[in-house]
Amino acid sequence: MTNRHIHGVITELRRVVRRWPPPAVGVVAHETRDPFRVLVSCVLSLRTKDATTTTASARLFALATTQDALGRLSSDTIEQAIYPVAFYRTKARSLRALCAELLTRFHGMVPNEIDALLSLPGVGRKTANLVVTLGFGAPGICVDTHVHRITNRWGYVATRSPDETEQALRRKLPRPYWIELNDLLVPYGQFLCTPTAPFCGRCSISPWCRQAAVTRRR
Repeated sequence: MTNRHIHGVITELRRVVRRWPPPAVGVVAHETRDPFRVLVSCVLSLRTKDATTTTASARLFALATTQDALGRLSSDTIEQAIYPVAFYRTKARSLRALCAELLTRFHGMVPNEIDALLSLPGVGRKTANLVVTLGFGAPGICVDTHVHRITNRWGYVATRSPDETEQALRRKLPRPYWIELNDLLVPYGQFLCTPTAPFCGRCSISPWCRQAAVTRRR
């Protein structure tokens, strides 16, 4: 797959993914337009299914929706609200530390630059890019396991890690598609282009896909 094909592929993805639920963090972003709540839901979503992230975020935001309010909650209270997200105890501590950093270093504001976001506790490149794109509407490319796997499977990039994939996509993917790529590929990867035995027979993008490293398909 080359950039000669990517425009048609993105158009087709937009059509196909309408049948599936959007990613949990995207729902929070659409409903609130609040970078802080996008940031918190991103932290909760790591290694956690979307349905769990959605309910945990709702329980936590019922208790606190600002850096100051969340920072005043005890770790036990946060743990109870966000359970059973993965690593809920670690995430509860990270959220309290994150709020303290926002209040002391950033005057209570969520930074809109990736490097500044990466300096916060519990924030990696995936989270930083999601906050920049969904929280601020600024250019960025969030690469999670689905984006990494699928763009390599297509043959659009040839990389070994999500960080390498992000840099390759920044060089190659047309900028108008940066922000929406993650929201398109997450449901596509969950329901159709699955990690093992993808549903290639049902996929309208298969004519452009090299099916790299696919050993079994449906």
